[in-house]
Amino acid sequence: MNAPKQSDTTTRTAPPALADAWATAPHAVLVADGVGRVAAANEAGRLLLPDAACGTELHDAVPKWLADAHVRLTDEARTEHDPVRGRIGERSFAAHAARLDDRYWAWWLAEDTPLRRAEDDLRAERHRTALLADVSQKLSASLNVERCMEVTAAMAAGHLCDAALVIAPGRGSAHPVTYTGPAGEVTHADLTIDLAEVPGLSEAMQGFPPVPSRWIDPASLPDWAVPAHFEGPVCSVVITPLPGHGVPAGVLMLLRSTERSAFTEAEEVFARIFAARAGAAVSAARLYAEQSAISRTLMRDLLPPDLHTVHGVEFAGGYLAAGAGEQVGGDFYDVHAGQTPQDETLVVLGDVCGKGLEAAALTGKIRNTVQALRPMGDDHQRLLALLNESLLGAQHTRFATLALASVIRRGTCVDLRVTSAGHPPPLIARADGSVVEAETKGTLIGALPEVTSNTARVRLKPGEVCLLFSDGIVEARGGPLGTEMFGQERLSWALSECFGMLAEAVVERVQMLASQWVGRGPHDDMAVVAIAVPRHQHLSAVDGHTRGRYTG
Repeated sequence: MNAPKQSDTTTRTAPPALADAWATAPHAVLVADGVGRVAAANEAGRLLLPDAACGTELHDAVPKWLADAHVRLTDEARTEHDPVRGRIGERSFAAHAARLDDRYWAWWLAEDTPLRRAEDDLRAERHRTALLADVSQKLSASLNVERCMEVTAAMAAGHLCDAALVIAPGRGSAHPVTYTGPAGEVTHADLTIDLAEVPGLSEAMQGFPPVPSRWIDPASLPDWAVPAHFEGPVCSVVITPLPGHGVPAGVLMLLRSTERSAFTEAEEVFARIFAARAGAAVSAARLYAEQSAISRTLMRDLLPPDLHTVHGVEFAGGYLAAGAGEQVGGDFYDVHAGQTPQDETLVVLGDVCGKGLEAAALTGKIRNTVQALRPMGDDHQRLLALLNESLLGAQHTRFATLALASVIRRGTCVDLRVTSAGHPPPLIARADGSVVEAETKGTLIGALPEVTSNTARVRLKPGEVCLLFSDGIVEARGGPLGTEMFGQERLSWALSECFGMLAEAVVERVQMLASQWVGRGPHDDMAVVAIAVPRHQHLSAVDGHTRGRYTG
């Protein structure tokens, strides 16, 4: 039916006293009766709802949310009703109802599109802030590069796109790639990639600003850039760099299928913010991995060596760093084997002033210097003088103590030349159960222009032991009150029972007693080396290659 003129509608359906009030209102006004038919609409109402002609069923003339609200209102027979909200096209409205009389209700539709947009923007911003906080928390939980790439791709696929790729810098054209789809599945691959195949990918890998998604043709993506489990063709692509600490940490690619809308400018901006957080975490993890690899490489040269039998003489060593979790410190030992049984084996045990990494650095220098001076091992005083000169010329204020022992087997016995440079003299465990000090002493290394020392000659018979140790053993404080030093007397007592024991067993006994004495209290670095003469004859290995056994 044709819509009646406004004056006719007003006269027939609305109370005359209110007609002018709502007819000239700036908001859209719609009058409906109790059975759900349109009774009248003002000019703004007809412009907003062109189908709202007089007599038209409300469900045919207005959006469902408004028609349903009118049904609820009439069923409840209330004179007033809380506003209801809904959309008409792209605009948002708050509809307020007022009862005019027993037959009619008027609906005032006030547009609140700006408010709704502000609320939507606020919710979106809160969601993005929460997402960034979640990203930071999850990425900071690991310093593993692969795990950080997984989290980055998984969170991007879960919140920003249908599938995400994280492409890490590689060597040449080989790049590690992490794929993640909407289901959260993660795939790692090492791919040979031509970065020039994808617009903006090569530039993003170098850290340049991203290319807008509208400039990238999704149909031109190579096969490797689309995960195998991706459903539907790609309709939109975002490529953004992962900024790192000074150098790019890689590239983040976001893919959307035809079922989702293309990336908006605001989403691309947020993707860059997301990538900045992720890139910082990935870069930190990669830097940590590189530093850990360097530390492990350097640590291998600083760790005490594994000792074994050399030319019929047993050697064993043990080391316990002062700091919990530390592997190296200021104490050290080395055994430089003679080339032939007729050549002396040089044993070195030292203690650098201080502890921790700084002491370990000087420890490494001393060990390398001694190794370089190994050909002078037959002259302990000359070796110590040259070592002293090298330490005095270095830019540090640390000094060290040192004990040297040149060892050679002669028949069933072992001859030693022992020299102490500011270090506790070695202890000798004799066959009769007595323990004596080697008669040697000297000055510190790296503290005075000249080093003075004397060398003692010692002969070990089968079953006897020579023990070199650092002052961390005898100065270890513990006991019942935790303040008494372990002392040389206890060490001598422990060593007096070691006659005939293997060198490894001697070291284990000394370390066990010192550790039990200290308990959980603090202590200095502890180092010990045992030199033992086997009590039994040495039999060759049956196969001629493996170590033989000692037997009675």
